[in-house]
Amino acid sequence: MGHAKSLTRTAVRIQRWLRQSEAVFIALAALVGATAGLTTLAQAWLAHAMQTVIYGLTITRLSALISIEHPWRLIALPLGGSVVVALGRYRGARRGGAPVDVVEANALHGGRIPTADNFLIAAQTIVSNGCGASVGLEATYAQMGGGLASWLGQRLRLRRADLRRLVGAGAGAGVGAAFGTPLAGAFYAFEIVIGSYSIAEVAPVIAASLAGVLVQRWLGSEPYLMVYTSNDPRGLGYYGAAVLLGLLCAGLGIVMMRLVTATERVMQAVTRGSAWRPVLGGALLVPIALISPQALSAGHGAMHLDLVARPAVLFLLVILALKILASVISLASGFRGGLFFASLFIGSLAGQAFAQMLNLAGWGVLFDPADFALVGMAALCVSVVGGPMTLALLTLETTHDFPLMGVVLTAALISSAVTREAFGYSFSTWRLHVRGSDIRSPRDIGWILNLTAERMMRRDFVTVPQDATIAEFRERLPLGAASKALLIDHHQAYRGIVQSAAAHAPTLDPSQPVAPLACHADSAVAPDTGIKAILALFDAEGADELAVVDADHRVLGVLGEAHVRRRYLEEIEAAQRRMFGEG
Repeated sequence: MGHAKSLTRTAVRIQRWLRQSEAVFIALAALVGATAGLTTLAQAWLAHAMQTVIYGLTITRLSALISIEHPWRLIALPLGGSVVVALGRYRGARRGGAPVDVVEANALHGGRIPTADNFLIAAQTIVSNGCGASVGLEATYAQMGGGLASWLGQRLRLRRADLRRLVGAGAGAGVGAAFGTPLAGAFYAFEIVIGSYSIAEVAPVIAASLAGVLVQRWLGSEPYLMVYTSNDPRGLGYYGAAVLLGLLCAGLGIVMMRLVTATERVMQAVTRGSAWRPVLGGALLVPIALISPQALSAGHGAMHLDLVARPAVLFLLVILALKILASVISLASGFRGGLFFASLFIGSLAGQAFAQMLNLAGWGVLFDPADFALVGMAALCVSVVGGPMTLALLTLETTHDFPLMGVVLTAALISSAVTREAFGYSFSTWRLHVRGSDIRSPRDIGWILNLTAERMMRRDFVTVPQDATIAEFRERLPLGAASKALLIDHHQAYRGIVQSAAAHAPTLDPSQPVAPLACHADSAVAPDTGIKAILALFDAEGADELAVVDADHRVLGVLGEAHVRRRYLEEIEAAQRRMFGEG
């Protein structure tokens, strides 16, 4: 008993330190970042070990193979799909619903991620990538980094804003460790997981990302992306070409995201909603892998191979088409993973092909295909994943080429702006939108979802039978007793609102029924209705009060427009204070 009390006092003391001391919170974020770096390396090792065993790899990567030496090994693709199904069924039997990813957690749940969801996403992603499906591991790096941060933050009972900040720091550290780029990892957290950039977030997020990268370097792991450029100045022609490539990559990114959803619907129709879609997807990947293994896995080896070999335009376009097809099939069929590195690889192919075609056109300016591979990588990845500064800094930290960063940033900003205007989603938020969520960014909107009719309604309402006369109404509600009453029928169902002033009008016959004076009989709201829908209904009906009713139309409470609008403004102000680190 005394030991438990001692632990409780220690936990309270730690909570107080974390709330009062920024230095202590930064230290906690660094610890989370170091742990995220370890989990990133562990997951990468597991996935690569699977590929080594299955495909007999030596020093190369799966996507860098010229061909599959023993085609029978490709049976691993449908078998891997069956393992993904089994993992999902095991989780579904224990806890229903889709697992919560790190972006959804920060946008809707205040950074709270069930621990079981982290391990399910990690296991399914490692199996998917390890068997050769065309998905990347970056999603699970961010998931495990953010998930561990969420688990620790919940144990320490951090405030909502602090928990979201810590989850973003852990996710950014995982991605930063994968690429060996602390600033890119930090901006991944800002742009893709947290959804904002403020002074309160800078130090802990960068400390976490730096800690993750230091762990990666200390253990001697090679970063994913190694590209070398000339560091020569780039003229205006480069910037003009970057604008055009940014437009092309934005269109390609939107097409890829829509293709995933369209293909998923087709496969659901073909399989009649069966959970065994990953097995079918694995079988469909086999002929693509036989044409070229470059379409398999995330594409790390294939990217480096193509950057060194400088293949012809036709070869680049064929591999680009195969990689898009493989990625779409993998994700649409239910393999777990992301499009981060796949979009980098596809963008590099598009950039190299684009530069070579410009050079063949003879415009008088020679464009380096390696430079435009980097420009295409950033532009396409920004369209699919989001985060223009993340990709610009990833390029800078990888190449240390400052002149090229301006060209890359130009293409990234163009691609980001066009994608937002024409489509409005990144791949992660688009997938959530297809599932019925309102998420458009990682910005915290969970507080909006918490403001439901049930949470805001008053229970001190007055009811009057629907068949009452005006005299009976006046007797029950004398002037000044209440401003209005709710009419109910003999089943206790809601039938409208009657204003007391209207019922006490001297021109009315007291023997007449009061029911004709009722208004807003068809404008009641359910208890789980969100505040945005409630405000829209107030505007549409011109009402100052609305009834909250259950499934049987029985009255549960009353919503006043003034109170609802005040609560909305209070929560907006609170969210702004949290964003700027003031509360």
